[in-house]
Amino acid sequence: MAKSTLEEGPVVAVQRVDRGPLVVGIPAHNEEKTIAKVVVSVRAFADRVVVCDDGSSDLTGSIAEALGVDVVRHAANRGYGVALQSLFARAKQLGAEVLVTFDGDGQHLAEEIPALVQPVREGKADVVIGSRLLHAQRGEKLGAWYRRAGVKLITTVSNAASELRLKDAQSGFRAYSGHALDCLCMSEDGMGASVEVLLQAKKHGLRVKEISASCNYEDVENSTNPVRHGASVLMTLLKLVVEDNPLVYLGLPGILALTLGGAFGAWMLRLYTIEHRIVTNWALASITFVLMGFFFLSTAIMLYAIQRVAKQGNRNQDTH
Repeated sequence: MAKSTLEEGPVVAVQRVDRGPLVVGIPAHNEEKTIAKVVVSVRAFADRVVVCDDGSSDLTGSIAEALGVDVVRHAANRGYGVALQSLFARAKQLGAEVLVTFDGDGQHLAEEIPALVQPVREGKADVVIGSRLLHAQRGEKLGAWYRRAGVKLITTVSNAASELRLKDAQSGFRAYSGHALDCLCMSEDGMGASVEVLLQAKKHGLRVKEISASCNYEDVENSTNPVRHGASVLMTLLKLVVEDNPLVYLGLPGILALTLGGAFGAWMLRLYTIEHRIVTNWALASITFVLMGFFFLSTAIMLYAIQRVAKQGNRNQDTH
């Protein structure tokens, strides 16, 4: 009986790649009614849960601590943007592979976290947004028409500034890769931080992907004035766009204003040489446009100079 032989190939050493933790970060301000339910629901899908208690006057932070999760406390309410900054910083300290931001009011579904995280873990995206408007039937759950209209308006303006093609630029349900956490550095304190992230993602060449996500506003108590909220985000977006390219958004209008001021002044002088009288309206128009032009141009030059100095400082830091 012939002996069977077992041919052994070369032994290949398999290196185990240890992933960092999946961290779920929850910004929360006065969410004592929902924070326990939210923490319990996300804990099943996360390696670590971090709650940022943004100066709550209720038991939000105490309830989160009692549930055994990591709590970052702000002594006073500092705004959504600062809460995100604290969550980003804590996630980096934990060596997070992925950070998922998850609102503390209960509007998101924890079971959708794996789908949100998947493009990041597969290396297909750096930032993934859980869109409430990617499918019309889900967008209807946003509730009041003015909320849907506001989200669409802000998204349209944000897309124009960031050159992205998103359906929902205001969703707080997002996943960030470790690389994105290193690149993104927000400066906005309020809700405008959500669009600031998108502009920075474009600047750093991060890959942004959008997937469909559910939302439920039926049981959510929203104390924020929607008009004030929308106006604040739009003003933040306008400010960020102007700061990013002041020579275009302030310099060109300044040159146009100076040109108009000069034209009105020339017309006023022409009338004076013919009729020997000063037309007050033309004079006021000329002075107004000239002053506006100088203001826009000087502001543009100062912002551009500050921008150059800041970039040079960043380069010097990178070389040391």
